[in-house]
Amino acid sequence: MRFMVITKASADSEAGVLPATEDFDTMGKFIEELVDDGVLLAADGLQPSVKGARIYFDGETKTVVDGPFTETKELIAGYWLVEMKSLEECVERFKRCPVQRPGSGERTNLEIRQVFQAEDFGEAFTAEQQEAVEQRRAKAAGNG
Repeated sequence: MRFMVITKASADSEAGVLPATEDFDTMGKFIEELVDDGVLLAADGLQPSVKGARIYFDGETKTVVDGPFTETKELIAGYWLVEMKSLEECVERFKRCPVQRPGSGERTNLEIRQVFQAEDFGEAFTAEQQEAVEQRRAKAAGNG
């Protein structure tokens, strides 16, 4: 099963406060464990929302709103994409994650969400559609 582990934004991350050298070292060791165990598929931090945009869809109308976005509790600051046997395994692994402690009394949290797999969609997702998805994944992997 694939899981996306999401780290939420904080006032510091939205202000562009970067991690200290020690934070990079500590997180690097954790990420290296994920790599060595063969479970890490991807991981990245995200720039503050001031450097982003949202697209709102209302029928045929599309509205673009540039960042920053005010509600940091709704924002993502980074993610890991991992392959684990179960949600429980993922939770246990990420309970050991050396998250940064934000200032101002904010609490840090990680959100874990399972990624859909073909079998989750049932018969509505045909074999041809599944093959097309696999071909796009292979093509995208070749572009990286």
